Amino acid sequence: MTTTATSATIPKKTASASYFLSELIMGLFTALGGPALPFLAENTASSLDQISLFFVFGSLGYLLGSFFGGRAYDRIPGHRLMALTLLVIASSGALIPILGGLWWLLLVQFVLGLAQGANDVGCNTLLLWLHGKDADPYMNGLHFFFGLGSAVAPLVLAGFLSLTGGIQWAYWVSAVLCLPLAVWLWKLPSTHPREKTVKKGNDGAALLPTALLVLAFLFAVGAEFGFGNWIYTYSLRMGLGTTITSAFLTSAFWGSFTISRLAGIWISTHLQPITILIGDLLGCLASLSLIAIWPQSHLILWLGTIGTGLFTASIFPTLLLLAGERIKVTGAVTGWMLVGGGIGGMFVPWLIGQAAVRIGSSVMPYLVVGSVVLNLIMVVLFNKRTKQSAS
Repeated sequence: MTTTATSATIPKKTASASYFLSELIMGLFTALGGPALPFLAENTASSLDQISLFFVFGSLGYLLGSFFGGRAYDRIPGHRLMALTLLVIASSGALIPILGGLWWLLLVQFVLGLAQGANDVGCNTLLLWLHGKDADPYMNGLHFFFGLGSAVAPLVLAGFLSLTGGIQWAYWVSAVLCLPLAVWLWKLPSTHPREKTVKKGNDGAALLPTALLVLAFLFAVGAEFGFGNWIYTYSLRMGLGTTITSAFLTSAFWGSFTISRLAGIWISTHLQPITILIGDLLGCLASLSLIAIWPQSHLILWLGTIGTGLFTASIFPTLLLLAGERIKVTGAVTGWMLVGGGIGGMFVPWLIGQAAVRIGSSVMPYLVVGSVVLNLIMVVLFNKRTKQSAS
């Protein structure tokens, strides 16, 4: 069997399902980090500001994996590369809950992030190559499965906490899921790297629009990871929940996030990406403002968390769709966009951890608001610039 093929010869449903399952696994590992953080701090005898480096190292790995992975998918069979990344995700993810030293934990988290970045580039790029101009519902479906994994992860962790008092099995079950999918992808022929790019408007990826997109991804992922990874600890430290109810609150965020991505499959076929993005960003600002204004209200915390999940959900896939509309998308361009996301996912959660120690946990929603505002500015500038270029 050859490992490189045209998109016409690849079973599109089978390939798409493989990407969807890869994103589900990515969602599991991403959302486990926040609720697991207090236990990882205890395992490694670390303080809150020290263990916040867990997010920095994971995102640094994701950044580098996205950067080099984007170039790799332009040159080698993508499905085999994805299979290898899944094996690395499985092995490093299985080690995380049993490591007793902070620096060993950070090193393994870096390796996990490296594999996740390369895998994420593959899912998004190969899906765009495979479906071309018909990718809109598939892209939202892809990120729905990321949200599904993220919604299930805190519930899985809470379940194993109740049964075993530890977090190990939540990570180990997630790791085992990688193995059959890696075998399947290794055998599946890959789309030719340069066959499927989407051209609309611009004839190439101009520097300024691409830079604006990279910054938009930086602030989008920063807001998503900053809130998703810290809402559990925020709820505990603000006295608004127990370990179990805070896990449920985290799951409510990812659950609303997942429902919104499911709805996004339909919405993306009826509204333009720029319209969806502006509505999402304004909805995020409204939801986060509720939490910031009434920090001691249990009801507002739940409402604001669910609202943030609903409006955050489709920002990432819609940015990718907007890029496909306005510029030429290659593996390298996708890699750069996800590098921006990796920087945001590294910096904003780290900043929240530092600020929570020095100022107080109540600072979290304000920092996420700042990230959303900057995201909105980048989207508006990108829209203006690419509309001018296309005219």
